[in-house]
Amino acid sequence: MGLAVAVARRRLEDELMRTKRLAALAGLLGLTTLLTSGAAFAASGDDGKGPADAGTSFRTATEIAQGDRATASASTGDYLYWSFPADAGQRPTVEATVKLPASASRHAGTTWRIDVYDGLRRRQSCMYGMQARTAPKDAASVDLACTLRTVRAWSEPWANDPLPGTYYVRLTATGVETADLGLPVTAEVKATSKDIGGAAAVDGTLGAPLVPGKRAALSAAEPEDGWASGWWTDRWAWTAAGGVLAALAGVGGYTLARGRAPSGA
Repeated sequence: MGLAVAVARRRLEDELMRTKRLAALAGLLGLTTLLTSGAAFAASGDDGKGPADAGTSFRTATEIAQGDRATASASTGDYLYWSFPADAGQRPTVEATVKLPASASRHAGTTWRIDVYDGLRRRQSCMYGMQARTAPKDAASVDLACTLRTVRAWSEPWANDPLPGTYYVRLTATGVETADLGLPVTAEVKATSKDIGGAAAVDGTLGAPLVPGKRAALSAAEPEDGWASGWWTDRWAWTAAGGVLAALAGVGGYTLARGRAPSGA
């Protein structure tokens, strides 16, 4: 009888110990999940954030990095300016969204437009994208986009090709009723690019990127990985591979054309 009671007590103690371990493990897993989700939330909240203002001229343009989304509160009729770096081999795309005031406060539709300029303040044409759009009176927002030509490492002096350096984005209302001037709006701008690579390479490079201002400001306007040197592209790898294949093909062709030597020769 006493032995049975001892065995039962032992089993009860083991069960309680197992329950405590499971509870501790569950609590640890819950805490880890909470900390991980909190860190992920914080990281996602900070990802892609840009400045919350815009300049009013080329000289006061707000600098943004590619991939960041800049915002600004302004009035209808204002000229808003941002700048971003673009390097050789990239094809930049600028996207803008304007959140309009309530339709009850507007009198007619408004035409909004974005223009992109290079470091020499030459307006660059858009390959595709809705560069200008008229928002009806009852529209809540308007979306604009402009995809530039691929940035080249070098071009002729008379050409208007995009070159490495700073690019300016100007957003404004071009068609607006006088009574609607001054109404509050919120603008969002984002610049991204697609890496074209050696397909857009040229035999030449600029002495320096087209970054206006003093030399001390170059580091603030350059891409995170620095400006491209201009001489290395993936065309070098393709050229080397093509040379090796051509040499192998020549050796193989010579072997086939010569044939096997006759026996006893």
